[in-house]
Amino acid sequence: MITSLNKEALQVAEAVAREKDIDPEEVLIAMEEAIQKLARTKYGVENDIVAQIDRKSGEVTIERRLTVVEEASEESAKEILISDKRVQEQNLKVGDVITEPLPPINFGRVGAQAARQVISSRVRTAERKKQYEEFKDKIGEIVSGVVKRLDYGNYIIDVGRTECMLRRDESIPREILKPGDRVRCFVIDVREETRGPQIFLSRSHPDFMAKLFSQEVPEIYDGAIEILSVARDPGSRAKLLYVLRTAVLILLVPA
Repeated sequence: MITSLNKEALQVAEAVAREKDIDPEEVLIAMEEAIQKLARTKYGVENDIVAQIDRKSGEVTIERRLTVVEEASEESAKEILISDKRVQEQNLKVGDVITEPLPPINFGRVGAQAARQVISSRVRTAERKKQYEEFKDKIGEIVSGVVKRLDYGNYIIDVGRTECMLRRDESIPREILKPGDRVRCFVIDVREETRGPQIFLSRSHPDFMAKLFSQEVPEIYDGAIEILSVARDPGSRAKLLYVLRTAVLILLVPA
């Protein structure tokens, strides 16, 4: 057991999960991976070592797993012969796994730093996965956010906890946004990349106007009026072709 974590592991997991808006289980798994990495460093990377944090008490256990074999192979550090006394006592057969507890380890300054790196990496991965899952079904929807900064001519928009990109060619011509401005944008693409999910927004897309009207006009929202198509000159004017019962009309509106 790692005494220094016993009383704090669950509280730390809860605190990090709240801060990052992710499942506490993801943080606990990250902690277990960090402990396993340190244990392999101390007891040998050739060993099959498992660390577990009790989800109720926070108690940490470290064990080495050994697979029962008839003859030793090149991975003998992960194996135990069927003729071994411990195997015989437990009446195990070939292919079964036996575990043996390992002594507690002391993190130390270097070990604690390495553990933080492993946990941070896992938490970032969990954050990115959650962001992708949250936005992948929002393509074609309108989101509200706050302008964070201008990056090489593109606006970075904070939507909740996620940074999204409003590219220059998807902005409204002659519209100048400043950090802190609150804007509504149309989600046009969501990509899962190694550096994290990339969410692309637009304020000039023709469907942006249609979505805005469907939110603002009760008759469109209720389905009494159906928008058939939109032609738009962003920042100038727009044409909406819609149907009201049996009549087809063209509406000229500011863009």
